[in-house]
Amino acid sequence: MYDIIIIGSGAGGATMAYQLADSGKKILVVERGDYVPVEKENWDSVEVFQKNRYTTTDQWLDKHNKPFRPGMHYNVGGNTKFYGAALFRLREEDFKEIEHYGGTSPAWPIQYEDLKTYYLQAEKLFYVHGKRGSDPTEPFDEAPYPYPALPHEPRIQEVVDQLSDYGWHPFELPVGVNFEPHASANAPYTLDRFDGFPDAAERKGDAHLCSLAKALEHPNVELMTNTKVLRLNTNEAGDAITEVIVEQDGETKTLTAELVVLSAGAINSAALLLESKSEKFPNGLANSSDQVGRNYMFHQNSALVALYTEPNPTKFGKTFGVNDFYHAGKGYEYPLGHIQMLGKSDEHQIKADSPVPAPGFTFELMAKHAVDFWLTSEDLPDPENRVTVENGQIKISYTPNNQKGHSYLKEELIKALKASGKFDSFLFKGIYFSKGMDIVSPAHQNGTTRMGTDPATSVVDTYCKAHDLNNLYIVDGGFFVSSGAVNPALTIIAMALRVGEHIKNNVLNS
Repeated sequence: MYDIIIIGSGAGGATMAYQLADSGKKILVVERGDYVPVEKENWDSVEVFQKNRYTTTDQWLDKHNKPFRPGMHYNVGGNTKFYGAALFRLREEDFKEIEHYGGTSPAWPIQYEDLKTYYLQAEKLFYVHGKRGSDPTEPFDEAPYPYPALPHEPRIQEVVDQLSDYGWHPFELPVGVNFEPHASANAPYTLDRFDGFPDAAERKGDAHLCSLAKALEHPNVELMTNTKVLRLNTNEAGDAITEVIVEQDGETKTLTAELVVLSAGAINSAALLLESKSEKFPNGLANSSDQVGRNYMFHQNSALVALYTEPNPTKFGKTFGVNDFYHAGKGYEYPLGHIQMLGKSDEHQIKADSPVPAPGFTFELMAKHAVDFWLTSEDLPDPENRVTVENGQIKISYTPNNQKGHSYLKEELIKALKASGKFDSFLFKGIYFSKGMDIVSPAHQNGTTRMGTDPATSVVDTYCKAHDLNNLYIVDGGFFVSSGAVNPALTIIAMALRVGEHIKNNVLNS
């Protein structure tokens, strides 16, 4: 018997454990996978991206019932072990209704101010480096970033200068990395393999190292690995979770707790609720609104490899972004989205993405000249874009939307790069890191258990408590009402800090 069971150890679950650890309550974190081993293969692009060494072997279904292997990572720290640690606050406007080329992005039931304090706490917790005010769209905060911005390497500085001369406003990218993990005697750390790689040096600001490890320093917090949650059962009244049914080492077990936090990620949390159906709840748990699994979003994303006329010896290029088109303006009626740098591609990644080299290039030469960009546009909530479960198998029914703005964003970037006279070729990677950028790559998953004040049209309230259950909180990307056009991780972390504080102050003490 536990006081609190937290399902999942990613950005939401690990940070909930961190925030609740000092409550003294007996807390269990249940993680489906194990620790990512620290090994030389962590930084081997063939192992990571071509052989998919660390991704699940599960098969999901697309809307045509065609099976695919998703780029999901089931391990301690969740997908944050593999993310690029770009940690953005949503813009103040993202919480309001916004018109896009593809439709309307709805307003949230909370505002930016409700998360502002927790955003700063999250930036400190995850060692975020940045320069406050350099991003013209970033919400104002009198407090600086906890750590100084990462410096641009020489070739990247040239690109920054070229885009600035063109009239754009490149800004220092907020990135989570801990250069001094030890109390003393920290060796210098050269950033290199980061985007999509687990960090063998354990310096990346991920949920395992930043949140969970600190939570586990408390004797009342326990971690159970290699344990898959199969379903949640309720009491007879149907208003509280009484049992968490898990499978561990082939054996089915029953766990109990006074309070349950579901943080398995927007896809798996929705799937678990749907799988927990019963006679009383034929459509699944927390689903009186029929919204569980609906409104699935993960952004419109593109990766661009631009070939510089001179070699690009950069080791870590992920140091700047551009938000000049984040809002309507500059000749566009509606927002286009966000641009940031990516970790530098090597020849194995480019070869996996391109059937033939660019004219006049070998794959090796392409890698030497590559400058990598990531473009993100807002994905609009659509109730028919949804997660369902069929015979125990997750199904993602998804049709892209808001693509017109994303096309304009790609055109603007190529136009700006061409204007510098320094770029020869532009290759949009149909596959990003050997995984499709469609539903196969669910890195920015959100929206499946949307937040709202009306139980008829939403799944959780403004503190992520399920409307239908007294003791269930759902804290992962599922609560997003709209996706914005920046990486969602920091908002999930900030919300976990906010919800955890609320539970400590108003639930555990009541």
